[in-house]
This record gives sequence, structure tokens and C-alpha cells, in this order.
Amino acid sequence: MTYGDCIRASITALKANLLRSILTSLGIIIGISSVIAMVAIGAGAESRVKESIESLGSNIMIVLNGSRTTGGARGGTGSNITLTEEDAAALQRDVASVEVAAPSVQGRFQLVFGNTNWSTNIHGITEEYMTARNWQVDQGRGFNDTEYRSAGKVALIGATVAEKLFPGEDPIGKVIRINKVPVQVVGVLAAKGQTPFGQDQDDTSFIPITTAKKRVLGGRWVKSNLVSQITVKVRDAQDVAEAEREVTTLLRQRHRIPEGGQDDFNIRNISQFLAARAESTRVMGILLASVAAISLVVGGIGIMNIMLVSVTERTREIGLRMALGARRRDILTQFVVEAITLSLLGGLIGVALGIGGSHLIAKTGDWPVLIEPQAIMMAVGFSAAVGVFFGFYPARKASKLDPIDALRYE
Repeated sequence: MTYGDCIRASITALKANLLRSILTSLGIIIGISSVIAMVAIGAGAESRVKESIESLGSNIMIVLNGSRTTGGARGGTGSNITLTEEDAAALQRDVASVEVAAPSVQGRFQLVFGNTNWSTNIHGITEEYMTARNWQVDQGRGFNDTEYRSAGKVALIGATVAEKLFPGEDPIGKVIRINKVPVQVVGVLAAKGQTPFGQDQDDTSFIPITTAKKRVLGGRWVKSNLVSQITVKVRDAQDVAEAEREVTTLLRQRHRIPEGGQDDFNIRNISQFLAARAESTRVMGILLASVAAISLVVGGIGIMNIMLVSVTERTREIGLRMALGARRRDILTQFVVEAITLSLLGGLIGVALGIGGSHLIAKTGDWPVLIEPQAIMMAVGFSAAVGVFFGFYPARKASKLDPIDALRYE
């Protein structure tokens, strides 16, 4: 009996009990579709985290001002402003692993254009900041050297700000007011989307650091070289930890902090937060796929159960085939092929439903999904393996039947 004969015989047997075959395959169908959908959801979430890492930069450190203690009360991060523009220049000059160190100041202000307004973060930046954060200008232009040096009244706005202040309009060349100061929009930043922490990176605006200090922030910032933070870009992401130690050592020396003394600054290593978020997302994806895989085992048990029933129902048929010369190996092969065919058909249907369900989730739930060919191949291969594993015992039982006893069975 050839394998082709076995396949034809198995299909004939499945057609003879079509409804039962469909119900038996439901476990495999649900399992495969669930695995594909869950893997697609997990992969999509992981992909979004990777995109966020790329937009933030895995080789970025943020140096923030420390805290101040007054009358026993400790202020929060940034209450003790000690970082300066000279600190940033020293970091870029003296730490070999640092590509750029960009000082900046910031505040939150209401942006006004005509009768429209929007509250957003305003960053006073240097030219190095654009390099450190990998910011690109999508429309218009960036700041020139003259505007950086002479406190030019110009601004770069994020995609979200452009949408809120200029819906359906071209913002380039328009004049907006920041803290009552008129500035001209010279460019719109390329969209970056959300961070892994849910913050909208496009809800921001940049002005030259000199403009921020002299025209917008005012007060103590006007004639000082103090800054809110320093964004440090390391040349190689593998050197971030070493660069953090070198930056800490240099700043302690510059700020004359004695040995054992508390730092008057804080360093936030973005790569550590992003790596932890990426790992948690990966683990969640594995957990979802593992839960969905349980239904595959349940489906396999269902196949075994039905195949055992089928062996009992077809005992006389098995005895007749053996009496006509069929070998035990032929009987074994026929029932194994029948189980594999049943699980493979269920697997293919499950793949179709899984892909369709993934696209439905992406469309209705606004959730990123990523369907990988490896997941589909794994699902189909696993369904075939389920058929072999759970179909072998009933097939072996059928092949061990005694022909005479089988013919007498009623």
C-alpha cells in the first residue's frame, strides 16, 4: 500500500464522518490561530519598542541637575542647578567615548497663533542637540550659526504642535508667540512617535538656547551659563556604561566634589530603561504564545480520542484488510496518515484564521502586529507533529489487532 493510497483512504474516511472531523479539528484550528495571533501581537509590540529605541537612541545619556536640601527638606531632581555649558564642552572634549554633549534649557509654555493655542515643552538647544538626539527637519530648515549666537527669534516645532496650531496649513514662515515673544517657525521636525513610556516625542518645540535664556525664560538664565540638562551621545552603544563612569568622574572633578561626597547631578542611562522594557515585552510575547499553545495540546488529545473511537468502529474493516493481505505496517501508516491529514487541515485553516485575526486586531484595536513567516511554518509543522504524536498510539493499536478477532467483532 503506497503513501498515495494511504492519503486517499484517509481523506475518504474523513469525508465519511465530515462533521466529526471538523469538530475534531477545532482544537487544532483554535490553537494554531491563537498561536499565530499571539506571536504576531508580541512581535508587533517588540517591533514598536525597537522603533522607539532607535528614535530615542540606545547610546544616549541624560545628565540632569541634582537636588538641594533646605532646612531638612530635600528638593527633587533639578532643584540644585549646577550644570553649565562649559561642563558640556568639557565632556565633549575630554571624554573620548563621547561623540557630542549638548546643553539645553527647557520650560513649558503656551504657544499662540491667531485664535489657536497649545501648551508644549520648549527646549532651548545648541547645534549639537540635533545630532545627539538624531532629530531631522522634515519641512523648512534648521537654525543657522547666526541665529544660535544672536538669540534669533526662530523656532522648530514638532509634528504634533504643527497639527494642533496649523491644522491644514503650512506652518513655515508663520509667527507664533511663546511667553508673549513673537518667533518665526522656520521648520517642522520629522515625526518620531511615542516613546516606550507613552510620551509623545513630537509634542515639543525648539528654539536656540540663547533665545530661550534671553527672551523666553529670563530671570537668572539671562546672563548665566547654567543649563537644565546635558544630552550625551556615546559613539558606540557598547561603551555607554564606561562612558557613564568617565562622565561621572569628570563632572565630580569640575564641581569639586570631595571623595565620598554626594553628586550634585544625576545621570539617566536611557539604554537601561529601554532594554528592560524590550525584555519585558519579549517575555510577554512568549507567555502569550505559550498560553495559546495549550489549546494545541488539547486539540491533540481530541484527535487521539476520535482516532481511538475510529479504530473501534472500523475493527471489522481492519480485520478484512489484513485477511486480504494488508500488513501491520500498512494499517499503522494508514491511521497515522489519517491523523496527520486531520491535524494538517486544521492547521491550514488555523493559519488563515490567525492571519485574518491578526489583521483585524491591528485594524480595530490600533495595536501593532507583525506576522512572521517563521511563526506560520512553525505552526504548520507543530500541527503535523501533533498528528504524528497523538495519532501514533491509536494507529499502533489498530495494527496490533488480530485479524480473526477483528473479523468476529460486532
